[in-house]
Amino acid sequence: MVVVKPTDMVPSAGIKFFGAGTAACIADLITFPLDTAKVRLQIQGESHNVEGSSAVKYRGVFGTINTMVRTEGARSLYNGLVAGLQRQMSFASVRIGLYDSMKQFYTRGSESAGIVTRLMAGCTTGAMAVAFAQPTDVVKVRFQAQVRLADGERRYNSTLDAYKTIARDEGVKGLWKGCMPNITRNAIVNCAELVTYDMIKELILKYDLMTDNLPCHFTAAFGAGFCTTIVASPVDVVKTRFMNSGTGQYTSAVNCTLTMLRNEGPAAFYKGFMPSFLRLGSWNIVMFVTYEQIKRGMTRTQQYWESPF
Repeated sequence: MVVVKPTDMVPSAGIKFFGAGTAACIADLITFPLDTAKVRLQIQGESHNVEGSSAVKYRGVFGTINTMVRTEGARSLYNGLVAGLQRQMSFASVRIGLYDSMKQFYTRGSESAGIVTRLMAGCTTGAMAVAFAQPTDVVKVRFQAQVRLADGERRYNSTLDAYKTIARDEGVKGLWKGCMPNITRNAIVNCAELVTYDMIKELILKYDLMTDNLPCHFTAAFGAGFCTTIVASPVDVVKTRFMNSGTGQYTSAVNCTLTMLRNEGPAAFYKGFMPSFLRLGSWNIVMFVTYEQIKRGMTRTQQYWESPF
């Protein structure tokens, strides 16, 4: 009788769903300061009517972090962390955890999936995830963008206060601000991130360059992060600007795009590229490596639980 090793078992959809959310939260905890620096660089250059937009000038990734620590304290690097973790648990669980299930859905249960099928699966789970997590994304961006004023006042005092304030001042639809550019962004990000990781890992294993272990996961994750940053940066900048904007500043995501192009030029769409790459590269590495280990650990535990002898 052939004995199936724990590592040979295929993780269930539930394990992938939970593992993706947990791994994404761990990755966010480690890389959140880089994400905050990216947001500050992306919104720099907006209308000076926006609260605090002209208070500080940021230069480069580490210059931005240094300026924030000096003027607002180290805690400012983690503004919006609670909303960020809420976002990842609801967001990554869907877009990453359900990716393999969606591939099987499009291939009608077949294990063989071509590039088109993978792209369709990535677009689908990316768009689905926005439906669950958009309010948490809006609150996260608002928190990361806000600057502490001289008198110590803030735009929002807590995560719950941010949800309530946005809903009161802008209506419930304010929590879904930037939903369409975010769906576009996440469809692109998911395709670039998951499909690239999937294909790089598959090629590495196919040609026996590495075994299915940490070095392989690290290499595939780094490549996925780089490709994702190049493809998604323009949409990411528009999404951040639009979600952080005050009432009436932009009439739509298209208006935001045209305003940026007219006032700041094409280079504005790649503002914050280095922190985006540093963040996405490191986030992908931490997330995918952790995700793979969580899947293996939970699958091994599940098998031992079902067959203890």
